[in-house]
Amino acid sequence: QVHLVESGGGSVQPGGSLRLSCAASGFTSEYYAIGWFRQAPGKEREGVSCLSSYDRNTYYRESVKGRFTISRDNAKNTVYLQMNSLKPEDTAVYYCATGWGLDSDLASCTSDYRYRYLEVWGQGALVTVPS
Repeated sequence: QVHLVESGGGSVQPGGSLRLSCAASGFTSEYYAIGWFRQAPGKEREGVSCLSSYDRNTYYRESVKGRFTISRDNAKNTVYLQMNSLKPEDTAVYYCATGWGLDSDLASCTSDYRYRYLEVWGQGALVTVPS
């Protein structure tokens, strides 16, 4: 069975850092595009950052550029999201996901539709940055 499991969430003061991990099982993540998405209370889910298969390309939401970095460790079959200079508006549940269409159109990562087509999701990790 295919699974994604997030870890590394928590509460951090503004300006602090967290690293989220997304461990894949049942498939080799290197062969697939993986994305990080988030959903704040009362808001739509949104794409944060995506990494193409074989790490050829990355894509970031404008509001996190220069602060977040997506990467992958193939030996651990794990994708990471390093989050620096965190802000209260980054507070959300963060999910990793993969699925149809993401690799062929990585820029759709932050669109309002791509996440609806992704079939495999983790359970989410809560990130809280108090104001």
